[in-house]
Amino acid sequence: MKGSRVGALLAGLTTALTLAACGVPPSDVIEAGEPASGMLPPSPKPPVSTAIALYFLHDGELRPYLRKIGDPGDFGAAVRLLFAGPTTSEARTATTELPRLTDTPEVAIGGDDALSIRLPKDVPPLSHPAMLQLACTVAHMTTPLAVVPADGDGASAAPPDPAQRPPAHPSVRVSGGGWTITQSADSCPDSLQP
Repeated sequence: MKGSRVGALLAGLTTALTLAACGVPPSDVIEAGEPASGMLPPSPKPPVSTAIALYFLHDGELRPYLRKIGDPGDFGAAVRLLFAGPTTSEARTATTELPRLTDTPEVAIGGDDALSIRLPKDVPPLSHPAMLQLACTVAHMTTPLAVVPADGDGASAAPPDPAQRPPAHPSVRVSGGGWTITQSADSCPDSLQP
């Protein structure tokens, strides 16, 4: 026990000598006031993302599949996700008529409230089911469908039935190398329930 006190005194003396050699004057204990108290700041909330419905085909019928997206009004991101096709888990039941793209499509809102999508020149005209996939996805993007924790898979989140909600854009206009097709959302399912 005596040896540990001697070691502590030597360590303190060494520190004091080192500080004095560097030009740091010794000082007494400085009172700084009371320790901090009061309420702690609220703990951060887990990040959330919004789910939108991407329309794929299930046995030839349009069906919504929920996907997380940062901004529910980002039509460009929704169109890119749709052209990327079903995820591995969705592919068990979902198919798509949309081709895989080599370049990013250009997405803009037209003056007639139609969403315009310009595809790369090498993409042939889209089929009727492919056009419906685009029109229905875009039409149901007016408001977020569900809030899903960012680390969740979103599979269990059921969106509300938006049958009374007006479509975001009543139609899409898709163009490629020398062709243009317009598709209204009139043929879309009224319910987003999977």
